[in-house]
Parts: sequence; C-alpha cells; structure tokens
Amino acid sequence: MIENTKSNILTKLEGILNDRKSNVSEDSYVSQLYKKGNKSINSKIIEEANEYIDAVSNSDRDHIIHEAADLWFHTLVSLTLNGISSDDILKELENRFGLSGLEEKRLRKK
Repeated sequence: MIENTKSNILTKLEGILNDRKSNVSEDSYVSQLYKKGNKSINSKIIEEANEYIDAVSNSDRDHIIHEAADLWFHTLVSLTLNGISSDDILKELENRFGLSGLEEKRLRKK
C-alpha cells in the first residue's frame, strides 16, 4: 500500500508540474518558478538544502521531514523544467543496485 502511495504521489505531482509548465498561470507558484528559470530554481534548492541541514543539525524529526519535502519538491520542479522525469532518476538509482558506492564513483570518473 505504501509503495502504491509513493508512486501515486510522484505521478500526481509530476502531472501537476508538467501542467504548470505547459499552462503558465500568474497565480501558480510553480509557473512563476519556471518563468524565472534554472538560476532562480537553483537558488531555491540551495535555500531548501540549507534549511534541511539546519533541521538535521537540530535533530527535529518533524522539521527534517518538512524541509526534506520542500527540497524534494523544488528538485522535482527543476527536473521537470529540464525535461527529466522521476522515472529517469529511479532508473539511474536502479542501475546502481549491486554496485558499491565507491565503485560507482570510480566508474563516473572514466
């Protein structure tokens, strides 16, 4: 059940993000981010990453969850703007199974 919920929320969110990309609305936060472009979205991701790090540093579980959701959301906005789907990321992660992190890093440098 949880597995279904995970994939459903990603599918729903990706649909909304793609819709905001295609149907720009002045009332949409996401449309406004897309309009500002990658540089602005990158700044937002950095801001959210710093807020996540602060939450982790304070060991505040609820705050960590909240900030992780913000970070994931803004990363998904960036991915969608750049024509990359969550499926693309999941495939990359799947390709790494059975490979140690050290080996994966070594292979990236080639």
